[in-house]
Amino acid sequence: MVSQEQRRKQLAREKFLRQQQRREAARRRRRARNAVIAGALAVIVAGGAVSYAAGAFDDGGSKSDDAAADPTPSKPKDPCRKAAPGKVKPLSFKKEPKLAIDKSAAYAMKLSTTCGDIDIDLDAAKAPRTVNSFDFLVNKGYLDHTRCHRLTAGTVNVLQCGDPKGTGEGTPGYSIPDENLKDKRLRGNVYPAGTVAMANRYKADTKKGRDTGGSQFFLVYQDSQLPPDYTPFGTVSASGMKVLKKIATAGESTGGGDGAPNATVVIDKATVRKS
Repeated sequence: MVSQEQRRKQLAREKFLRQQQRREAARRRRRARNAVIAGALAVIVAGGAVSYAAGAFDDGGSKSDDAAADPTPSKPKDPCRKAAPGKVKPLSFKKEPKLAIDKSAAYAMKLSTTCGDIDIDLDAAKAPRTVNSFDFLVNKGYLDHTRCHRLTAGTVNVLQCGDPKGTGEGTPGYSIPDENLKDKRLRGNVYPAGTVAMANRYKADTKKGRDTGGSQFFLVYQDSQLPPDYTPFGTVSASGMKVLKKIATAGESTGGGDGAPNATVVIDKATVRKS
């Protein structure tokens, strides 16, 4: 016959075994859940890379929210200085300015930013209306004190600027046509490092949105996989590329390859000059 003490010990052992079984089952469920989450994040990141090829560099388009970010990322030190005093001018124009540049001349744009000067040689011969538009806007002070609002990394590696609102939705009030889309530099659906090109609202899947460039543009700091849908109109100087690399090294806010730059990139002053 089993004594009360033996019975008590037996019940204690059974309780202990049940606890161990429940803990093991919980561990298995956590491992399975984590595997599913990891797989989902991998799909999100891959999907983001595909979206670039479909036309993700929209002037006024929505931003990607599908960033697989660490819940407690360590933000790197801002490599740039504080912005100069001043405010963005709330400018808007009813129509594209008349062509006033000399297409046979050489033009250069300087972006004096909080991270350093970015000098750009402009291609007036191949993209005259784009260069003319920037000559007009810059001389009105349109880009002064504006923030470069977007940095991407991975398949597409660019810094996007030119939006006075800093939201990706700002325009000068008019649009300009696409130009120079057959430039020989854009071979193999690659925009090479140093290229400066226009953002727009073109959607490759619907083939709608041509000729919708405004004031937003992007600077390619590393070769980027993009179809030739964005007007290339300039080339960054060697010293300007060093500034872009510094900005890119600081990363972007989401940690997923598409977000606001961690560096404080503000165009204190923009100028265009004719050589």
